[in-house]
Amino acid sequence: MKPDPTSLDRLHDLVLPPAVPWWPPSPAWYWVLGLLAVLALVYLVRALLHWQHNRYRREALHLATLEQQRLHDPATRVEALVKLGEILKRTAITAFPREQTASLTGPSWLAFLDRTSPTPGSLPADLAALETAAYDPRTAGKIDAPQAARLAEAVRDWLAHHRIPVTPGGPT
Repeated sequence: MKPDPTSLDRLHDLVLPPAVPWWPPSPAWYWVLGLLAVLALVYLVRALLHWQHNRYRREALHLATLEQQRLHDPATRVEALVKLGEILKRTAITAFPREQTASLTGPSWLAFLDRTSPTPGSLPADLAALETAAYDPRTAGKIDAPQAARLAEAVRDWLAHHRIPVTPGGPT
């Protein structure tokens, strides 16, 4: 054989380098994973704070649901309507500053409920019957079943969707 460097007898297969391993990642990936972990932690903390901030709303809706079920029985309708009015007032005092809500009665109470409702102007006009029922249960006895159901649904709607004004530095 000739020592010819261009001879085809001297050809060999190419040796490929090993594949790039997935682990350990480059330092940039550590930064990306760290940033994602921080963002996930911030999201979870905000979600937990939001969930905890709306605890009063969930409890009020639960109580209103229990009272709404009692509206079907004429024997407990008056007491259930009185309790719905109490739940509405207690929720407003919990959600808003006590100085603004505790002393509201009559038209100012209804205007407050209308102002903080999800769609102002949508509350039924006879919602005042719940307030007067707390002081004079005989007025609640004049409310029939369909009207009581409509009032209970308006209370549940306000409890579920009332808007709290955002204050700077306050809870979100």
